[in-house]
Amino acid sequence: MSRIIFWLALVFLVIFAIRSKIREAQKRQQQQFRQPPQPDGARPAAKSVADAETMLQCAHCGIFYPASESVQARGRDYCSAAHATLPAA
Repeated sequence: MSRIIFWLALVFLVIFAIRSKIREAQKRQQQQFRQPPQPDGARPAAKSVADAETMLQCAHCGIFYPASESVQARGRDYCSAAHATLPAA
């Protein structure tokens, strides 16, 4: 009978330890997202919708890319100079 009580107590302690570790990790994660970025390791500000760049579709492969990276040939937009030399799809 004492063996059963010992094993039940051990299982209970292991479950309790695991649950407390999970709670600590969740609290740390929530605190990390709530704190503003530090000035020494500041991240660049996210672009607003008004600052977003126009996306174009490559006439050859069909992927989308920023308009600033566009290569124009034969009146169409391409994602690279290599695709500009190939026929449009």
